[in-house]
Amino acid sequence: MVDVVCLGCGKPLAGRTGRKGRSSVYCSAACRQRAYRERRAAPSDTAQGLIEEVGRQVRELVPAPPAVFYSGVSELATSVGRLRRIARMARDTAKDDGNEEDDGNEEDDGNEKDNGNEKDNGNEDDRSEGGGSSGPGAADLVTAGPVTEVALAEGDFAALVEPYRRELRVHCYRMSGSYDDAEDLVQETFLRAWRARDGYAGRASVRTWLYRIATNACLDFQRRTARRPQRYEPLPGMNHGGAEPPARITWLQPYPDDDLPSTEEQPDALAVSRETMELVFLAAIQHLPPRQRAVLVLRDVLGLAAAETAAALEMTVASVNSALQRARPTLRDHLPRRRADWTAEADAREREILARYMAAAERLDLTEVATLLSEDITLTMPPNPFWFVGREALVEFLSVSLDPASPMFLGHWRHLPARANGQLAAGGYVRRPGTTVYRAQVLDVLRIEGDRIVEITSFEPHLFPAFGLPLRLPADR
Repeated sequence: MVDVVCLGCGKPLAGRTGRKGRSSVYCSAACRQRAYRERRAAPSDTAQGLIEEVGRQVRELVPAPPAVFYSGVSELATSVGRLRRIARMARDTAKDDGNEEDDGNEEDDGNEKDNGNEKDNGNEDDRSEGGGSSGPGAADLVTAGPVTEVALAEGDFAALVEPYRRELRVHCYRMSGSYDDAEDLVQETFLRAWRARDGYAGRASVRTWLYRIATNACLDFQRRTARRPQRYEPLPGMNHGGAEPPARITWLQPYPDDDLPSTEEQPDALAVSRETMELVFLAAIQHLPPRQRAVLVLRDVLGLAAAETAAALEMTVASVNSALQRARPTLRDHLPRRRADWTAEADAREREILARYMAAAERLDLTEVATLLSEDITLTMPPNPFWFVGREALVEFLSVSLDPASPMFLGHWRHLPARANGQLAAGGYVRRPGTTVYRAQVLDVLRIEGDRIVEITSFEPHLFPAFGLPLRLPADR
């Protein structure tokens, strides 16, 4: 097993048994701040500077002791991943300006996704940008020849904005409710920023400038799509339970916790509060008109002042305050009453409930599954029309697919734990009768109160790779 060491001084890190939250990569606040100051002082705020930094990291690599070697390689992988993303963005902006033509020999970025079978062990995950193995090697980067003046300008622009990619993706996700759309909106934000780079006067920070562009890209997107939450409708011959149908938000998707920006990796990044990423919050703000949603996110989530929000949205301060006053009551109407319960950190009890839930499904033990559900459990499956409110209705639905004697028997299950939107989740795989492979079937995101599951939101499996989950499991464990 590889020792976990401090990235600042190389000393072993203390164990995390019983501790919550993200694992630290530094042994103390002093090491974290020292590393932060070194990164800020390093000449890596341009593409050429980052190339030189990669070269320095390569030269300083030592194969022993293993813990120090692993730490050095992890740091190098982070830098190479960042440089690769910068190069890709520079290429894309060059295409946008007509400076470079696509020769058709390289796959589109949308096809470069990691298949989820291997995770990057560096400090910065590169899953959403493509696997590191297909990019240039560190030696190639160090020995690369001089770049042209145009490419350098594009590379420097990419180096300037790339560090904000993660938090902008979270912002676009909050605004849109869709992980896929957030990816597209971040790319559109960077392209808009590239086109408007000559008009950036530096009166606001780069972050504020990018958030303004991203917010307006999201508002334009919402005007084009005109999405509005609806209510689920009863399906013929299906028992949905006797309660009122829940809201149906067909575009709602989960967000992988591993893609959230880390305040330890980026001490100057905006903190991502857990409660504003949970699905109940994301679903609630979808009920707000687009401009009210933007005001609420900028003011209450990101903490921008009223004047900054007004400038970003080209509104008056009075209009911003009025929109916020209208948005807050609407948001409260769509949130759970016991807010303190769903903002609490997942603890050992919740992880035990998740483990029991997965084990019971694998045993096809419907009785055990039922004991874990609250009496008023809600299950929805966006974008599909299926929904159930109440344990009796849900158990009736599950009994058909979990019974091997039933003609509707779906197959045998396996699960892998995951985290989505700050909540516990389970990636479910099904081996259908007569087959030998377990295929990705559903990602269940659980909301737990007390010792019961009160809500399950089941998503389609195409986003498994974003969560580091494979799309298939072998029959043998």
